[in-house]
Amino acid sequence: MFDLETTLDTAIKTWSVVHTPFLPPDQVVQALSTLEQRADVHGLAWGGYPQAERCRLAIAPIDLSLEEQQPPLALVRITGNFLFDPATYSDFERAIADAGLDEGDYGDVILLGERGAQVVLIPEIVPTLQEHLKQVRTVPVTADVCDWSELAVAPPQRKSLSTVEASLRLDAVASAGFGVSRSKMSEWINQALVRVNWQIVQQPRHLLKVNDLIAIRGKGQLQIQDIQVTKKERYRIQMERIR
Repeated sequence: MFDLETTLDTAIKTWSVVHTPFLPPDQVVQALSTLEQRADVHGLAWGGYPQAERCRLAIAPIDLSLEEQQPPLALVRITGNFLFDPATYSDFERAIADAGLDEGDYGDVILLGERGAQVVLIPEIVPTLQEHLKQVRTVPVTADVCDWSELAVAPPQRKSLSTVEASLRLDAVASAGFGVSRSKMSEWINQALVRVNWQIVQQPRHLLKVNDLIAIRGKGQLQIQDIQVTKKERYRIQMERIR
């Protein structure tokens, strides 16, 4: 299990740049916040592309530069014919775990539809995945290293949005921000697919506030920027969609 304090001590005692395993987004945010409060160490997070959720951290004493010190990563394509047996994020993650990898060994999984997926890995772990990953669901697969120029993720796009809602409920605001029906958003929330400030929230009635970040894997993120009460006692909400 990752221990931030132990990692910080190692960086200071060895006077070197230390790279962490992949961390889930809530731990990345917490670790970076801790580093900002320290005067003796600093760090950066990188998951292969700017909007990556799961990242590795590079941590070093404050006097050591972190320029060009992004944690080493590898991009692997998992190829198979999923036309008749589509696979979800969870299917790929389950297959990766069955191949012997821990959660800290891999970062984001990027779905490629019927063609398979890409996954970001710690480079040393690639041979293990290639040797042991042979199937996802019922589909035979191969795992091959690919160049970062083949990464199937577009540069982040930002769009400002505004909506007027009767309440600040998660299902109401998120459905407007992501452009889906309220019933579909409630379904995603109940399925634990929606996170607020990187924590899974399964209550459609959860009330949002300014600066809250709503994230749905594969759909992007929604930042609440401003909330104003109208004369009719409704809520005018300014948001930014990132995907």
